Amino acid sequence: MARNGVVPGSSAHRALIVGAGVGGISIARGLLRDGHDVTVFERASAVRAGGGAVTIWPNGANVLAQLGVDMTGAGRLLSAVQVSTATGRRLAAIDVTALSARMGAPTRMVPRRVLLERLLDGFPLDRIRCDAHAVDVTNTPGGVRVDFADGTSAEGDLLIGADGQRSTVRAAMGAPEATSTGWCSWQGLVELPEIADSDVGMIIIDEGGNLGLWPAGDGSLQWWFDLPWTPDFVHPDSPIDAIRSHFTGWSHPVDRVLARLTDDDLSMSPFPHFRHPIPREWGRGRFTLLGDAAHTMPPTLAQGTNQALLDTMVLRRALASARTVPEALSWYGRTRRRKVAAVSWVTSLQVSHGESAMKPAALLPPGFATSALTSFLRATSHSRMSAEATEKFSPIDTR
Repeated sequence: MARNGVVPGSSAHRALIVGAGVGGISIARGLLRDGHDVTVFERASAVRAGGGAVTIWPNGANVLAQLGVDMTGAGRLLSAVQVSTATGRRLAAIDVTALSARMGAPTRMVPRRVLLERLLDGFPLDRIRCDAHAVDVTNTPGGVRVDFADGTSAEGDLLIGADGQRSTVRAAMGAPEATSTGWCSWQGLVELPEIADSDVGMIIIDEGGNLGLWPAGDGSLQWWFDLPWTPDFVHPDSPIDAIRSHFTGWSHPVDRVLARLTDDDLSMSPFPHFRHPIPREWGRGRFTLLGDAAHTMPPTLAQGTNQALLDTMVLRRALASARTVPEALSWYGRTRRRKVAAVSWVTSLQVSHGESAMKPAALLPPGFATSALTSFLRATSHSRMSAEATEKFSPIDTR
């Protein structure tokens, strides 16, 4: 019988994790829970979460439960998502309450900062080393070594690259870089209780662009405006004027958001959409990839964070079951590759970026969109493994 998620006969490993974002802290928390010796290396001077809010679908919520992360009261629980055109024509409706009930976990919109805070609750902060800029990763005869810009290095039994789209660990593997999809998002959070006091997400689509307004809790609203983007993009002097010129008049809530936003709110945008070619091999010897380092994808289905959490679940299972680290990492990559490739492919489709492409959706019977999304999430989320893990793992023990 397994104890603390570790199969009898398996050994604890010294795990090095590059990147202290949501993915890095998730796998660190899980491996600590499983009895491994973990150190997280973060390039920045402090652990912090950028960006706005993320959607935690049931597939991600189940993994958070396995990690012992209490999400009670975080963000906003969602009951529905409505998709329409800029002229008000309804295209699709997703009954999120029904989807969540079928998958056995809630769906919520939560600020990324809040999610990271919940992941760090009870996490031993002395396991995180900041100002550690990884520059190279090398397999050694008995393990793996990571070298840092300050001339220091660290050695362990395995290394996990959770260092995002421009991953140093991915580069060490020689895996191809991410490519642009030709779109970008202007996005952020705004305090608008009169709109955010809702549990319904809104998506509006027109030729040449789309937007979303999703409640994120405590009166905050996640907003995004998607527009075409090319590498020669020049940031406008007044981005809010550019956004208003395209999206004004799409709906009353949209106009309220546009009236509230200023150039300062858009100063960090836009965020170009990129997609990684999913590598055939996720690791080399004793190092591997997790989250955006393995599979950066467009935000179409809001699956980036959820897929990183699923990586965590499968990698924990691999290390608890395989006889050697290389065998575990190889099994992890094979197990995740096909499912995450399917998610990445769907998110790369441009149907959400044109009204004409979405018109057939309005002809589908009620409930079709809900059933289709539920089936897709189940098929790509290792449902059997997730159910077993949720039952098996108890909250993290950081003693």
